[in-house]
Amino acid sequence: MNFLLVCGGTAGHINPALAIASMLRSKSEDAKILFVGAGKELENKLIPAAGYHIVNIRMSGLRRSLSPDDIFYNLNTVRNLTTAGIKAEKLISRFKPAAVIGTGGYICYPILKKAAQMGIPTVIHGSDAVPGLTTKMLSATADKVLVSFPGLEKLYRKPERVVFTGTPVRTDFSVCSENQEVPVRPDRPMVVSFWGSLGAECMNEMMSEFIKQNANNHIFDHIHATGKNGLEIMKTRLERQGVHMPLPKGITIKEYIDDMPAIMASADLAICRAGASTIAELTALGKPAVLVPSPYVTNNHQEENARQLEKAGGAVVLTEKDCTSEKLYDLVCNLLSDKERLTRMSYAQRSLATPNAAEKIADIVLELVESRL
Repeated sequence: MNFLLVCGGTAGHINPALAIASMLRSKSEDAKILFVGAGKELENKLIPAAGYHIVNIRMSGLRRSLSPDDIFYNLNTVRNLTTAGIKAEKLISRFKPAAVIGTGGYICYPILKKAAQMGIPTVIHGSDAVPGLTTKMLSATADKVLVSFPGLEKLYRKPERVVFTGTPVRTDFSVCSENQEVPVRPDRPMVVSFWGSLGAECMNEMMSEFIKQNANNHIFDHIHATGKNGLEIMKTRLERQGVHMPLPKGITIKEYIDDMPAIMASADLAICRAGASTIAELTALGKPAVLVPSPYVTNNHQEENARQLEKAGGAVVLTEKDCTSEKLYDLVCNLLSDKERLTRMSYAQRSLATPNAAEKIADIVLELVESRL
């Protein structure tokens, strides 16, 4: 059987798709898998690195303002949508997928819409607590709408098609244990912090003050990822603040954390955004967290994601407008000093984990295929 996986833009869309692809391949050894993306840098990096082929079809989103620039942008999106539909039909006719699975991004709409029109089973997965525009638009035509949190059925036009599966995570998160190669010192707690692959300039600026306080007091070890192009800027900020390189032992800043599963598993606390993939990884590892949701996303979905963890007791949420280096540093120190609370938070995180999400989704896809045979 052939399977078409469609995802675009962010790791929050790409990583679940990779986990589903791996599970489909394990359940159907002769399966051929092809990815479709919108040509973004991250798709073209992560998907081939995992051993899959990707075809790119240009697609853009919609902007909600009525400024001349945004009106022009939306007209271009309409043109892209028409072209994407034509290319989708040619691709589907040539590849002949048994099913098409989308995990988010604007590119999902023309591909899954065309596949449904051609009578091919389609599944759309939404990782966030708030449905994205693409997911909502496809919910009326997709055979199944898969969601990451329970109780979201009422948010969709056809609730009978909605299935709670959770968000699939990469295998190295679901099976990861503390890695002895990670430089953890038994006499000090460790914190890991990151704002995503692109970082966040305003949060990195605040984090430099946070690192300065910890360099002076050194209550805990700390690994911080600045994101793309943020490392040298942070080093310069720290030097101006009187924190000289190299940093004290146990405090590390780097652009990316390549071995994130091992680092997160070894840390006592994570400080991060609240994207869907990050949420799934935190719960898979049972990792207590301080979440600072990005306020720059559609429908404020990151805060909704974060509140789900906070409600369960696994995380503390600080909004970006309320987050200062002093407030964050005090909160982290207080949490690290309360081992019992960290243990409770860890149990709460694990209670939200869906370790079999990829298998659930693969089984749903295969059942849909069998029902059409």
